Amino acid sequence: MFKQTLSQKLSQKLSPQQIQLMKLLQIPTATLEQRIQEELEANPALDEGYENEEEIQGEHETESESDTDNEYTDEFDDIYTNGEPVKDSVTEEREAPETTDKEIELDDYVNEYMDDDPIMYKSTAGTKDVEDKDIPFSVQSSFHEYLQEQLGTLDFQNEKQRAIAEQIIGSIDNDGYLRREVSAMVNDLLFSQNIETTEEEIEEILVKIQRFDPIGIGSRNLQECITIQLRHLEKTSKNLSEKNIEDIHLAIKLVNKYFDAFSKKHYKKLLKGLGIDNERLKELIEIITSLNPKPASGYASGNASLNYVVPDFFIVNRDGELELTLNGRNAPDLRVNDYYKEMLTSYANTKKKRKPSKEQKEAVNFIKSKIDSAKWFIDAIKQRYDTMMNTMYSIMNYQDEYFLTGDPSRLRPMILKDIAEITGLDISTVSRVANSKYVQTEFGTKLLKEFFSESMQTEDGQEVSTYEVKNVLSKIIKAEDKKKPLSDEKLMDALNNEGYNIARRTVAKYREQLDIPVARMRKEL
Repeated sequence: MFKQTLSQKLSQKLSPQQIQLMKLLQIPTATLEQRIQEELEANPALDEGYENEEEIQGEHETESESDTDNEYTDEFDDIYTNGEPVKDSVTEEREAPETTDKEIELDDYVNEYMDDDPIMYKSTAGTKDVEDKDIPFSVQSSFHEYLQEQLGTLDFQNEKQRAIAEQIIGSIDNDGYLRREVSAMVNDLLFSQNIETTEEEIEEILVKIQRFDPIGIGSRNLQECITIQLRHLEKTSKNLSEKNIEDIHLAIKLVNKYFDAFSKKHYKKLLKGLGIDNERLKELIEIITSLNPKPASGYASGNASLNYVVPDFFIVNRDGELELTLNGRNAPDLRVNDYYKEMLTSYANTKKKRKPSKEQKEAVNFIKSKIDSAKWFIDAIKQRYDTMMNTMYSIMNYQDEYFLTGDPSRLRPMILKDIAEITGLDISTVSRVANSKYVQTEFGTKLLKEFFSESMQTEDGQEVSTYEVKNVLSKIIKAEDKKKPLSDEKLMDALNNEGYNIARRTVAKYREQLDIPVARMRKEL
């Protein structure tokens, strides 16, 4: 038997505009320019920059007289003068622009817009006071282009061999390794280029490509890569003594027969298998470790530009006073397109003389939706600016001792909730600001996440940051005897002696977070 009941349910839903704002807040400055460009291309009512000097002058005059224009600047100033946090720009209820053309009051809208000061709808995030920080770019040939250029040194008997060589080069990854199986490349050539070949033909040309610069290119694995480089070292090095040649032969033998023991640092097995002493093995290891395990590491990747860290914030110490600025190079001045404003003016004038046609109303409906979207996007850029500055300013004040001294031990325990309570923002908003954002300081460019850490108590009851514990752990490992590296158990004892009472599993977790291998892998002869 079916029953129908009526119940009330309270739920919170984010509008599409709020979701877009959260995404806009999360992206770093390095990719903000691309996002703005996408919006400029998608919305013809959104324009960039200024048309003439008169408008710039008009803006300055209006900004000095109008409180409305400075609503975001005033709110920003209040953060630093009165200590009053701004409202959460993400979770706060905001009126979303209406984009539907149903029941639009065109007359009210046009009149409302004509009364507005258009200068209000400009983005102030990209302030002119902030120095432009250009992203550097590489002008050298890419790694794959460099390999293609070397194809001219090979004497191909026919176009088929050249096609095979190009297929091999195209299958080499950005580290310089050939990850594609030769058998799979036979099928690739057949289906993509209708070229019938064999594994033997591909192997023959692959050997020639492996002699390209950098040496070791096109290797299938690290073992093959090191072997190729060792053989090249033997052929090209001049004035080698008999001992040098013997060392290279022993190194080749080590890599070919005992590579697993070598990679796991089972030195006793290597000494026994090669019949040498500790000093001789140490010399062989020095030869091998001097080679390049990633032949393409010195080149730009084939299809991707080099990755550079572009700081989102800058902190400068001005005689003991910390000064914070936001990198504004990727946030240009935005405004509503003049042409669209003129179209609304024309509609208003036409309406006074005669009744607008259906086509005119449809056109104004379209203009309205685009202008609303442009206004919202400009407003979102402003809110992004305010929220990021509010959050970073709170982090800077919370960790002021670190930013003044650069001493990692001065970092205070800090979690997202601490900054959320100071700023009045939601924890998720603070997380979005901290995610993938960098701040440039006098002590290097740091990821914001590095400043967040949990707390623990020392034996004397003092509260310290886990960042400090990791720093102490790193120093202990750096000072250890590499012939007898400390196990996690002994590292725990060393930390306990320093006053940090933590468990062995916590030591292992911190060690892994620091990308430090286990004791066996840290062992040296």
